[in-house]
Amino acid sequence: MASDRPCIFSFFAGSGFLDLGFETSGFNIVYVNEIFSPFMSANRYSREVLNLPLPEYGYHDGEAADITKLTEGLQAQRLWELVQDCRKSHNILGFIGGPPCPDFSIGGKNRGHLGENGKLSAAYIELICRNLPDFFLFENVKGLWRTTKHRLFFESLKQKLQQAGYILTERLINAIEYGVPQNRERIILVGFRNKLIKDMGIKIGSENLLPEKAFSWKNKILYPQEKVFAYPWHKCEPFRKDSILPCPDGIPQELTVEYWFRKNDVLNHPNAKHYFQPRAGIIKFAAIDEGDDSKKSFKRLHRWRYSPTACYGNNEVHLHPYKVRRISVAEALAIQSLPKYFVLPENMSLTNMFKTIGNGVPYLASKALAQTILDFVASSVKNTAELPKLTSTDVNINTKICPEYLQSWLVRPS
Repeated sequence: MASDRPCIFSFFAGSGFLDLGFETSGFNIVYVNEIFSPFMSANRYSREVLNLPLPEYGYHDGEAADITKLTEGLQAQRLWELVQDCRKSHNILGFIGGPPCPDFSIGGKNRGHLGENGKLSAAYIELICRNLPDFFLFENVKGLWRTTKHRLFFESLKQKLQQAGYILTERLINAIEYGVPQNRERIILVGFRNKLIKDMGIKIGSENLLPEKAFSWKNKILYPQEKVFAYPWHKCEPFRKDSILPCPDGIPQELTVEYWFRKNDVLNHPNAKHYFQPRAGIIKFAAIDEGDDSKKSFKRLHRWRYSPTACYGNNEVHLHPYKVRRISVAEALAIQSLPKYFVLPENMSLTNMFKTIGNGVPYLASKALAQTILDFVASSVKNTAELPKLTSTDVNINTKICPEYLQSWLVRPS
């Protein structure tokens, strides 16, 4: 008998931020793929801490997770078999993933589709076209839209998907729209098999694009951008170590760095002591105003403002608002809106900790995207009114570890 919970094959999973958003929205993560073993170890560790069930088809890292090899040969055949097996017990099956993006990033290598990371985007699309999941999600940087040569490559990927029978919809999202304390723009491309769309009675034009009204991108937006960026955010304050600064009036406090530091109790978090020690120039750390994020590197966050994009590579250093140091891993996780109980393993290197955090899709954004897709998919499944609500038994989560977090699992999005 087919299950009512749509199942997910996750690619480029990193430490599982995107997966967690889908899982807490009612999807079943059955396959996890991440080529970089330290990230996969962190993924497994965090799931164990949260007492989440093992993926039905396991974790795949190292050579077994080389996505370029999953498009041909024995590994491709094995993936195909897993997908077919999954179809026997699930009504809906989806692929999700955000291929590494430095080759399309304006601040990165900018090598485009010819770069090693750029090739992975094409391989992921090939994977989708060969295995034909009912839907997919593709996440990447806005450089794919902004630069002409990258845009042409992106359009070629979309054309291939449409030729394979997918109806597409896309949007440039900003994580702050969903309650993440961070100004982070990303392209999200979502596609559904044309049979699914036809079964729903949605009429599609010759361009094979979902009508704007059919897929409700804006339903889960809590903070429209035009309102968010119009608030009277404080720009800069002289840096004062361990100072106290009350929250100013007229701004949504829940979108601020300090709100999330307190919400996640970052000073008592298991990753609280994980931050880079300055090699030299601690005087420079103290010379930068609170809120001065105007430079390429050495950006100091403002406690009562949202963070710039959480990107901690290429010598980009984010400083604590009122301490003479860089932000900690616990603080970076909070900026990515992870639950306070989400932890990275102590034996992971600091470089890899910050890299996996910067690579991840902010949790609240991933959850909103998952809920949007689930709302849409649910309308295609017969007798959706009879779908049961999730229970603590369904998700197998330890309420002693995370009681407040459990609430997000118990109610299926309406």
